[in-house]
Amino acid sequence: MVGAGSWGTAFAVMLAERHDDVALWAYETDVCEDIRKFRENRLFLPGLSVPAAVRPTNDLAAAVSGKSVVAFAVPSHHLRDVAGRVAARLSPEACLVSLAKGVENGTLRRMTELLAEASPAHAGRVAALSGPTFAREVAEGKPTGATVAAKDIGVARRLQNALAGSRFRVYADDDVVGIEIGGALKNVMAIAAGMCDGLGFGHNARALLISRGLAEITRLGVHLGAHPQTFAGLSGMGDLVLTCTGDLSRNRTVGIRVGRGEPVGEVLAGMRMVAEGVRTARSAVELSRRTGVPMPIAEQVYRILYEGKDAREAVTELFARALKREKE
Repeated sequence: MVGAGSWGTAFAVMLAERHDDVALWAYETDVCEDIRKFRENRLFLPGLSVPAAVRPTNDLAAAVSGKSVVAFAVPSHHLRDVAGRVAARLSPEACLVSLAKGVENGTLRRMTELLAEASPAHAGRVAALSGPTFAREVAEGKPTGATVAAKDIGVARRLQNALAGSRFRVYADDDVVGIEIGGALKNVMAIAAGMCDGLGFGHNARALLISRGLAEITRLGVHLGAHPQTFAGLSGMGDLVLTCTGDLSRNRTVGIRVGRGEPVGEVLAGMRMVAEGVRTARSAVELSRRTGVPMPIAEQVYRILYEGKDAREAVTELFARALKREKE
């Protein structure tokens, strides 16, 4: 496991139920020492025990060497660098799994594309895992489901068997584009949903936002080659609902605070963990402009976060758009 943030640690804890040697690479020395000495990640996942089968290390090469499955749970903007650093140390037959949810700014590469570029020899065994998976609940052993997708369904099924737990159900698929687009862009919609809550707009507005947000994500994903049914699944509607409504959602929290009038810069400066939707909003708008696929909600989120637009004004503009059929 590469990355000892809340999600990486939780995933390692879950895997330790079935696997007796789960290496967990931590960038932060204090995180590594806490897990080693106290069996707890006090910085990112306080209060939860990390089993002895999870072996923390600051040595990135040692964490991946000889492993048949290497999962990357680092923030999306660090994945290119980390993947490049480990490429030469990977076992020739290793499967690489992205747990990161984002689209790289500038290049607009999905996370599996970054892994394949960093290690071309492993390109045929690259996969993405996504779904409604709050880290704390996974670590606590609460029932959770996710989908692992690879272009080769045989690889996806191999990973399905390797990554499933007694309370962590994994489905296999070959729609990598759909799984990644759904997982990345739901964070942008979660910021918008949080803004609705912060503005006090109520449950109707949140339901409207989730429904139309899913329509935007689906339009873009299908244009990029995804299967429309994917967005009705765990990495689409499932993850979107969780992230837009759950109190553990960092992206929703950002939106709530901005909707209440806090300056965006102050909100982000005070956060220890990453809200992926902030960077992904920039990529979403660029994807929309390059493809010609309209994404009005993502566009307004971007303008609020990066151009200082007033959130209430953004809502007014969304409602002033020309009326149309729902399936348009």
